[in-house]
Amino acid sequence: MKLIVKIPLRLENWFCTDAALHKLYPEPIRSLARMHWSPLYITQKVVSYLTPGNTIKVLDIGSGVGKFCLAGAYYKPTVSFYGVEQRKNLIAYAEAARIKMGFQNVHFIHGNFTQVDLNEFDHFYFYNAFFENLDGTEKIDNELAYSNELYNYYSIYLYNQLDKMPIGTRVATYCSWGDEIPPCYQLAESHFDNLLKFWIKM
Repeated sequence: MKLIVKIPLRLENWFCTDAALHKLYPEPIRSLARMHWSPLYITQKVVSYLTPGNTIKVLDIGSGVGKFCLAGAYYKPTVSFYGVEQRKNLIAYAEAARIKMGFQNVHFIHGNFTQVDLNEFDHFYFYNAFFENLDGTEKIDNELAYSNELYNYYSIYLYNQLDKMPIGTRVATYCSWGDEIPPCYQLAESHFDNLLKFWIKM
């Protein structure tokens, strides 16, 4: 009987394409990628902006299955990436992927982002994490309560928290209307028909 040995993929093989990275997850979870996961070309640009130094902590607000944090850790191994996500099953998928890749600079937090002290982090990534609450938008699942009021509450809460952050704080928003960005933040760069925006507190 012939013994078949599975050779683990090298990290660069996971990150050569989005489709390759998505194979980390089961098919039902993969189907969320089109609407809810950041493409690698977006992550590369975001990481370049959010990590001007090495001793930095980046928080992904609404991190889902952890794709942004995992890719960020691959592109910038000297930086610590954190993801906060309120769905326990998505955190489990994210953590399983992290362990499989062996990343030590990625950390996932199970909970609502309003329970996290943003002062513990330097810079932030936000990919329309609140849009699910709006009528007519695509939902990840039916496990949470959704409402326009929650969209407004979360947007105002994040706005107020970002307003308190120190000068020099950087925020990258993707597919966002900018409701969560206070006027003390200046638009530093805009890419891909304004879908991706880079902000800095002045």
